[in-house]
Amino acid sequence: MENKKNAPTELKIELTPEVAKGIYSNLAVLTHGPAEFFIDFITVAPNMPQAKVQSRIIMTPENAKNLLMALNDNVKKYEATFGEIERKLPKAAPQGGNGELPNPFIMGGNA
Repeated sequence: MENKKNAPTELKIELTPEVAKGIYSNLAVLTHGPAEFFIDFITVAPNMPQAKVQSRIIMTPENAKNLLMALNDNVKKYEATFGEIERKLPKAAPQGGNGELPNPFIMGGNA
């Protein structure tokens, strides 16, 4: 008899057609509190003074670090196949809540 404690659990993931289409984002704003990370995905259009948050993901610190590691691993694999990703920063970035110009792709800070 197999020990059920050691048996792998299969996770079935559902992807609806609406979610499968995806949402384009060219800006991610990150903030955090003591118990969670907030990642706001935004689409910024040229010559537009405003941009709307398209999606917000809230994660535990542990899961945020797991995401960081998974992204790092996947970028390394991508670059090994397709070459180094050139990082280009836009000329203008949206203003943060404190009036400073944050990194246009990632803004750290407390929520």
